[in-house]
Amino acid sequence: MKPCNYQDARRGFLKKSAAIAALYLTPSSLVKAFAIDSVIPTPIAKEKLTITLNGKLLNLEIDARTTILNLLREELNFTGTKKGCEMGQCGACTIHINGKRAKSCMQLAISNQNNKVTTIEGLTNSEVLHPMQAAFLKHDAFQCGYCTSGQIMSAVACVREGQAKSRDAIKNYMDTNICRCGAYQNIVDAIEEVAKTGIKI
Repeated sequence: MKPCNYQDARRGFLKKSAAIAALYLTPSSLVKAFAIDSVIPTPIAKEKLTITLNGKLLNLEIDARTTILNLLREELNFTGTKKGCEMGQCGACTIHINGKRAKSCMQLAISNQNNKVTTIEGLTNSEVLHPMQAAFLKHDAFQCGYCTSGQIMSAVACVREGQAKSRDAIKNYMDTNICRCGAYQNIVDAIEEVAKTGIKI
């Protein structure tokens, strides 16, 4: 019994010593901040936001720090817009704001007051696929599918803005949308086909 009691006491002593050492080495400002935060929760600034999302007017009250990407996915359940790098580099989160493509991870939601926002869900007309969605299916312009919604949103903007006059022009416009599966040629094929139809999208 004595060796067991000695070991328990020794373990307890070592744990307490480690905790005291850690507290001693922690900057006093951090200790004070932790103590304050644990007693008084930090208030979250709320702001009113009015946007038109996929044709529907919404009046919201949101955390002022929320990006439009997180608003769409986590609060409004529009998960077709994907969360990729969150640094504006991969294009997975591409949406349309007032008809222009935009990286939703790079914009605060509150900065889009009274704007018209379109996500991949807003491209379809009831059960009818958008011509670009249909072209992506036809040309097998995706594999894992994670980047596809962002690719399609950029592709629609490419045609709409008159940037699909040649394969090279399409590639240049689409170079901010990364496909890790390498379906680039098929993506260009789909965009080129839609552009040649001359339909307004």
